[in-house]
Amino acid sequence: MTKITTAQAGGVDHVDVRALWYDEPLKVALRSERLEVPTRDIALVRTHYSGISRGTERLVFTGNVPESEFQSMRAPMQDGVFPFPVKYGYSATGLVEKGPKELIGRPFFCLHPHQDLFLASPEALVEVPCNVPLRRATLAANMETALNAHWDAASGPCDSIAVVGAGVVGLLVAHLAARLPGADVIVIDSNPARAEIVEAFGASFALPGDDLPDDRDVVFHASASGKGLETALGLAGMEGRVVEMSWFGANPVAAPLGGRFHSRRLQLISSQVGQVAAAKRPRWDYARRITAAMKLLDCPEFDLLVNEEIAFEDAPVLLPGILGPESAALAPVIRYM
Repeated sequence: MTKITTAQAGGVDHVDVRALWYDEPLKVALRSERLEVPTRDIALVRTHYSGISRGTERLVFTGNVPESEFQSMRAPMQDGVFPFPVKYGYSATGLVEKGPKELIGRPFFCLHPHQDLFLASPEALVEVPCNVPLRRATLAANMETALNAHWDAASGPCDSIAVVGAGVVGLLVAHLAARLPGADVIVIDSNPARAEIVEAFGASFALPGDDLPDDRDVVFHASASGKGLETALGLAGMEGRVVEMSWFGANPVAAPLGGRFHSRRLQLISSQVGQVAAAKRPRWDYARRITAAMKLLDCPEFDLLVNEEIAFEDAPVLLPGILGPESAALAPVIRYM
């Protein structure tokens, strides 16, 4: 366990920490550094878990972040610059060990990269409710994305809704949709193993080759594939809304805007968590949104998503497999304790 040490000169507290860095394409490493622990107004957090975003971090890992998006893709507390080397990640949970007295010993979530001990201002911390385990709380950033997508879609009670792509974000979108009164929700994915989770979340499951409806009020696309986008556009009914949530990075994708796209007057909407949805912006800020997302995680079924964990020490060896296309992981986590 990393320990806080007091330097000889000036009696200043320092801490030696280790963090995960994406050093070059397909290579990750643990690096050590020494942090000066400032005044008691800053919290020192010992990490218990950090969530791995398989979609976004795969783009970072493979060097596929487009140069035009280097700034917008920066994680809130990222070190380094794209493409490499970068210290990336944005779903850490842990306990405050030092800092404001009222925070010490309490559990928090923070948009911080993968690191065993880190500093954060109290304003950057989101308290984890006592009934949400720290492991599950790593889903907060993904839940925030799903919540924002529903705001962008203006989805509501009794809507017929389809979700294309049963990754972690698509499944969270489906979970929220299934709790809209009277909503009819179907999730389409090429992996039949996802059916069990979809049904546990209250939605129905279908494979791309099944007889699919083509009259949905709202369709969310979260498969990060051109074929998935084609499927999503085919599911929307007259003047239906198709919400594109996939992040393709530097990979080109064909948007099939022929067929019935114009005759059905479909709306293709981009949803991205970097901004609060326009309809909510007058009353909602980032802090209120992430706090709401955290409260939504008070549901044991979400533990089905956190289906794989690796030890921090093993991350340089195991993380490439976790981020690989053949991985069955949904919302994997790094375990520090």
